[in-house]
Amino acid sequence: MAIVVLVLWMFTAAAGFRLLLTSSLGRARPAGPPAGSPQPDPGSQPASVAQPAAAPSSAAQPAAAPSSARDRWAPPSLVAAKQAPILPSARSLVEFAHPAGAIIGLAFWLGFTLVHNRALGWIAFGLVAATACVGLGWFTANTRAARRADPGRPNGPAPSFAGRLVALHGSAAAVTVALAALTALVLRG
Repeated sequence: MAIVVLVLWMFTAAAGFRLLLTSSLGRARPAGPPAGSPQPDPGSQPASVAQPAAAPSSAAQPAAAPSSARDRWAPPSLVAAKQAPILPSARSLVEFAHPAGAIIGLAFWLGFTLVHNRALGWIAFGLVAATACVGLGWFTANTRAARRADPGRPNGPAPSFAGRLVALHGSAAAVTVALAALTALVLRG
């Protein structure tokens, strides 16, 4: 039964991988400014860069160039990268945590399948349950964002996913969670 769950888990991962490849996730957040925003004049400074104050004499200026002088010729992508938040957004965190949790859980389930250690089975079950919750949250957030359909949002448009693949991935994940719990309960170490 552990092998059946392992194969089902890999099928679920393959469906999820296919879902990521066919989604608009890579195109959901543009690298530069939004399409509707006005482009800055190449000779002008960005609004976020402070203008240097006029110095009373040339002897009072430091030897190093001020940072605003360096930022004057910076490309818009560098200015945007400097203004980006240090911590990732919740959306980026979920986009990473869902596949990472599934892969780590799959590795624990493989260990459980090979040695039948109940602790590995319960760790794998916990990871797959947490991963399913993160995936449901991700799906809900994307569904709500698609309903709002505000292209002027700072994070860009919501990613779109193929409906059949979402249903296939979600139902396979639900069966995987149920069978993993049943297998971890039934099999003795």
